[in-house]
Amino acid sequence: MRFSARTNWNMEESELGRAHRLRLASGKPIADLTASNPTRCGFTFDSSLLAALANPQALDYDPQPRGLLSARQAVCAYYAAHGVTLQPEQIVLTTSTSEAYSFLFRLLCDAGSEILVVQPGYPLFDFLAVLDDVRLNAAPLVYDHGWQIDAEGFRRVITPRTRAIVLVHPNNPTGHFTKPWEAEELARLCREFDLALIVDEVFLDYGFRGVGKSFAADLEGVPVFVVSGLSKIAGLPQMKAAWIVAAGPEAATALERLEVIADTFLSMNAPVQQALPVWLEDRGAIQQQIRARVADNLAELDRQLARLPEVSRLEVEGGWYAVLRIPALRPDEQTVLALLERGVWVHPGYFFGMPDSGWLVVSLLAAVEEFSRGVAGLVDFLKPE
Repeated sequence: MRFSARTNWNMEESELGRAHRLRLASGKPIADLTASNPTRCGFTFDSSLLAALANPQALDYDPQPRGLLSARQAVCAYYAAHGVTLQPEQIVLTTSTSEAYSFLFRLLCDAGSEILVVQPGYPLFDFLAVLDDVRLNAAPLVYDHGWQIDAEGFRRVITPRTRAIVLVHPNNPTGHFTKPWEAEELARLCREFDLALIVDEVFLDYGFRGVGKSFAADLEGVPVFVVSGLSKIAGLPQMKAAWIVAAGPEAATALERLEVIADTFLSMNAPVQQALPVWLEDRGAIQQQIRARVADNLAELDRQLARLPEVSRLEVEGGWYAVLRIPALRPDEQTVLALLERGVWVHPGYFFGMPDSGWLVVSLLAAVEEFSRGVAGLVDFLKPE
């Protein structure tokens, strides 16, 4: 059998993956500082969330390519709470932000087209790009008393094949909210090079000093596509509900084309669409729990790191990750393996596009006792002898 070259991935288990699997199989304890699944971090979910799936209207098959009107109206209400007025016609429902990205790559790109993605960033796009025959170019964030875009670094990697810039707001894992001056720099680049801006806002509600401003409010003269969904907004990744918001010039044409793409797959199921208004309406309960957990764990991280001046926790404004700068004495993979031997599981920085040495990333979502135990193990390991 001959397979597509786009699926010719290296299927071998990584050394880190193998070590983690064997540690789990041994039954030895692990303090998981990579935990990012809210359904497995000890939060309380109301039983009404499941009751919402029993809506009898879900028995009626009403294939709407952009999604049921009631569900899209609920998404509009979510953005209204953020001070943004949208119309249901601007929204296309998808089963995940990954599917939303794939729809947008197909909308904007031909085979061999290029997309700019910000680094450091979550390693989601590599597989999506290959599957959609798109190439990725990394555009840099820099750290100087806080994270910020490097506008000239963006400009240097734009080519005639570039079609869009992908931005995560706030960024994952740096927790950096895009500032107004940065948004204007990006808008200037998009206008100059005829690019679209794709903005992932799944962590928008998790700012440490209030929620951020949505790019759905429009950016003058720039085609903007905002993607988000319930995985973070309502802590429900298993319900597979997300969306695209289209704004800016030629949005109507883009939506017509997106409708055809969505109609080709019709992947959104009826019970979830019927339940979406309830889940969005009730999002406050889980968000409050997550924000409290993240704040407690961030405070605990800072408390323990205070006795380890060799390690610094970089500025973070939102989301549920923290980036640590550690002495670059060895490759980060060796550090992570050594920590795993001590029962602490963390991400190496290179997983997010950082250099191979000097960076670790921890999730702030784990149960407080587990998180504290894991950070204590990390601090003890990194203490100078």
